[in-house]
Amino acid sequence: MNVSDLFETYDAVGLAELVRRREVTPTELLDEALRRVEALNPQLNAAVLLQEGVARRLIAEGLPEGPLKGVPFLLKDLGAEAIDFPSNNGSRLFANTRYGQDSAIYARLKMAGLVTFGRTTSPEGGVGPTTEAAVYGGPTRNPWNPGHTPGGSSGGAAAAVASGMVPVAHGSDGGGSVRIPASSCGLFGFKATRARLPDGPYVGEGWGGMAIDGFLTRSVRDTAVLLDATHGSDLGAPYAAPPLEENFGAALGRRDKPLRVALCTTTLTGEPIHPACRSAVEKAARLLEDLGHQVEEARPEADTSGMMAAWTKVVACGTALSVEGAVRRRGRPLAEDEIENVARTAITYARTVSGADYLEAINKVHAYGREMAGFFQRWDLLLTATLAEPPAPLGRFNHVGREYVDYRMGPGMVFAYSPFTAAFNASGQPAASLPLHWTDDGLPVGVHLAAGFGRDELLLGLCARIEEAAPWFQRRPPISYAALRS
Repeated sequence: MNVSDLFETYDAVGLAELVRRREVTPTELLDEALRRVEALNPQLNAAVLLQEGVARRLIAEGLPEGPLKGVPFLLKDLGAEAIDFPSNNGSRLFANTRYGQDSAIYARLKMAGLVTFGRTTSPEGGVGPTTEAAVYGGPTRNPWNPGHTPGGSSGGAAAAVASGMVPVAHGSDGGGSVRIPASSCGLFGFKATRARLPDGPYVGEGWGGMAIDGFLTRSVRDTAVLLDATHGSDLGAPYAAPPLEENFGAALGRRDKPLRVALCTTTLTGEPIHPACRSAVEKAARLLEDLGHQVEEARPEADTSGMMAAWTKVVACGTALSVEGAVRRRGRPLAEDEIENVARTAITYARTVSGADYLEAINKVHAYGREMAGFFQRWDLLLTATLAEPPAPLGRFNHVGREYVDYRMGPGMVFAYSPFTAAFNASGQPAASLPLHWTDDGLPVGVHLAAGFGRDELLLGLCARIEEAAPWFQRRPPISYAALRS
């Protein structure tokens, strides 16, 4: 089997095993990934800031004997600070930012043996369910249909994995930014419990503790191995997640049942969702019943609309902190074209939020977590759609001419389109999007599962059982390396 066939046949764990058995070399895998980026990136605009020389040096110096030794990898162009990998952070203001120290998450990924060779696109500031930042010269496109978004903010990572450029990629999730792209691109995306993964040393927490790193993968076991390689507090972390019962790898073998599953076929505030999304949820409910679980209709009574208003204040203040801090450090005013309108108006809005208002918003987010925790006293899991609609057309959620609060909360805008995912950033609970449905015209529709705080292993184990019952690994989009070869 040639290297290209190996890429299509094996997940990242499988490729690493081939490296261990010396059936393929890290250099051969890197060469294949670079060929795939060269072939696919002109259509998708997903991979940026490539550092081939760094990757070849890492291989030449000797890769750590980690569980993913030799597997090609891409970091999201937001966070995951690394000495060898400059970043734009999705913005012309931050273009080609360099770092003097590796982040804890990158250091752990490096020790896992991954061969990082570049970054993937993100929207400016990580805000929004699309990836169309001006710094990249054009939108990132969905490999299932290039007229649609691959999601955001880890949209480039999702497009890269779904199209076959790399087997897995880094992402991050502050309001659904791993799970939304996973849903939009037919991948598996898992958001761990708050503080399960390290944030330091550059920040203590992101967006009041709502943001966390994560991964875009084709297999549940790839996510498990990546989580095992990276979880745990870093030095000086302000708080820690509850300890795991064992580890994520062991969770792959769990067969908990019967679990109590709450089924919600509307939004969390009771509005109807797109028929394709509702169909996906109902089909998933039947699958869970077939697997022996108890499924009943129920919806949390938590104040989701109030939480989203608070989330909007917290993220606006985070945007202002980032932009104004950068401008202050460099010592010259912000130019008109250095940031996009959503970021500019977020800063304007943040200036209306007093310190007391900010703390009140944090208290609202914390209260929401307590409300959701009460709901999960009765239920093991909540089943919803990941998004209220199939992947949106490009342009609907770009940052051009949009006012921040309306962009987030206005009719037909982000909260209406993505009414589920941010709830679990606010509550800190683990949640996942699984690729179980496609529309009649071939767009992926993800199904969302959330579990109680700290119950990551229970959730991952159930995801593994669903993957066994309804496998998705071999499904490939029209814009993919597999399609080019056929």
